[in-house]
Amino acid sequence: MTELRTERLLLRPWRDSDLAPWAALNTDPEVRRYLPGVPGRERTDAAVARFQADLDARGWGFWAVEVRGTGEFIGFTGLDPVEEGQPFTGVEAGWRLARSAWGHGYATEAARAALAFGFAELGLPEILAVTAHDNLRSRAVMRRLGMTYDPADDFDDPAVPEGPLRRCVLYRLGAPGGGDAERAGSV
Repeated sequence: MTELRTERLLLRPWRDSDLAPWAALNTDPEVRRYLPGVPGRERTDAAVARFQADLDARGWGFWAVEVRGTGEFIGFTGLDPVEEGQPFTGVEAGWRLARSAWGHGYATEAARAALAFGFAELGLPEILAVTAHDNLRSRAVMRRLGMTYDPADDFDDPAVPEGPLRRCVLYRLGAPGGGDAERAGSV
């Protein structure tokens, strides 16, 4: 099972002890501000089961994130194939942290580790990130990660009901040094 470590964080498999704080962060109105609906405990537990099943099957996905110095669970970060039905394909980086973890640079730090894993270990040529158009906090993380934005890539998420959250933006980051083509040439 792959774990990723940064200076301050551990991206790790999920534990039963993560279920209650995961459910709590997913019912926080500020955390959910740019996400449709508020899931109940059964749905948040099912999400954790899916996340862990992906980690078990592939060795990567959405990892639980904890602060190394305290062991506190603060949310998730990782990579996942883009869901079917979207107007693009690839692998997407994602993160969701408890509000108490905001403003510390944790989302950027954890996402950098996931991106590095995706490029170095999975050989991905590009990693994407998506958020609601008005989610300025996540868009700022994407910019700090070096991702680029083209308004021509904006889209309406078919999985989101009509309303202000449906309009989404797509950010992209290509593999350092040109990705697969460079690796293939150096073999």
